Amino acid sequence: MIDADDLVALVQNYNPKTDCDLIRRAYAYGQEMHEGQLRHSGEPYFTHPVAVAAILTEQQLDDATIVTALLHDTIEDTRSTYSEVESRFGTEIAELVDGVTKLTNLQLSSTETKQAENFRKLFMAMSKDLRVILVKLSDRLHNMRTIRSMKVEKQGQKARETMEIFAPLAGRMGMQWMREELEDLAFRVLNPEARNSIIRRFITLQRETGDVIQKITSDIETELDKAGIEASVLGRAKKPYSIWRKMEEKEIGFSRLSDIYGFRIIVNTEADCYAALGAVHQRWRAVPGRFKDYISQPKSNGYRSLHTTVSGRDGKRVEVQIRTQEMHDVAEAGVAHIGPIATVFAQRTPLPSIRPSGFPTLPSASIPKKTTTSFSKPSSLRCMPTRSSVSRPKVML
Repeated sequence: MIDADDLVALVQNYNPKTDCDLIRRAYAYGQEMHEGQLRHSGEPYFTHPVAVAAILTEQQLDDATIVTALLHDTIEDTRSTYSEVESRFGTEIAELVDGVTKLTNLQLSSTETKQAENFRKLFMAMSKDLRVILVKLSDRLHNMRTIRSMKVEKQGQKARETMEIFAPLAGRMGMQWMREELEDLAFRVLNPEARNSIIRRFITLQRETGDVIQKITSDIETELDKAGIEASVLGRAKKPYSIWRKMEEKEIGFSRLSDIYGFRIIVNTEADCYAALGAVHQRWRAVPGRFKDYISQPKSNGYRSLHTTVSGRDGKRVEVQIRTQEMHDVAEAGVAHIGPIATVFAQRTPLPSIRPSGFPTLPSASIPKKTTTSFSKPSSLRCMPTRSSVSRPKVML
């Protein structure tokens, strides 16, 4: 567990004007309130709020959000009260901590008839203050990272909550990195044999074909260089859960799956995005129906990028995303990058480079009626039975 000074240093890395005393006082208060409490792993409970705060520093959030992370379980799980938090740390932080507490106690049922209503409840909470959701998502992320210390039945319940509620929520907020990690952590619990099988297939494929990613990356870089486009190219194999989901949707085995590699081209300007697209399409045949222009028509969460799929080296389909660095930052961090967190909510500790454009609108009308993920395994994977049949109580966030 990092100490108060280390946490302050993490915040100062991106916010030199941070209120160091406020964070140290919150650290000491949270540690005092959770004294004697233990996690399932046997560690002191306060290691969890500190870890949540550290995750939020990676998203470069303001002082009030960091303090809220340190105190987010105090009102619910200790002798602390709203009034005491308010008197010590101010109304803003007390309201944020109370908001996280209410969200934790919000009962969510993943049944089809109530799913849309429950997502609307979450988005209503977001509309009041997005930082409440950011703390809650980081709270769930750390709990999933340490889920092995829970009982097996509890692991299944938490993993399904994560897959059905929290991962899609992170995606709707544009936080793709968090969505992918939450999905992968949940997948490890819900269908470990399927996940391990996909990883083994990737290892075998790499032995047979060599480093395909590096080869394709080099091919793309060569074409962009010929076109005089300055860019960086990032390649990767798709995540195990993403592969498994495609296999299930298409009802095919791993060997028949084509687009298992994804590449991102990061350029300097919006005009370069379209120029890079032309260079890629000129060199490789585009797959019909797989082009999307999210630059001219951004997603509701602020996501902007060009998407295309081409038949690349040896006829392998590869997915290519083209964007500027700013678009890439938004795609990875979502509202945590877009939103003027400090400017709007914490004027006393403004962060550098915060734009006054406001958070993107996330209309409840766009929420699907059903978002439950089916976990029946593809016939091509011989895996242990999934835990979808386990009966679950109402979810407590």
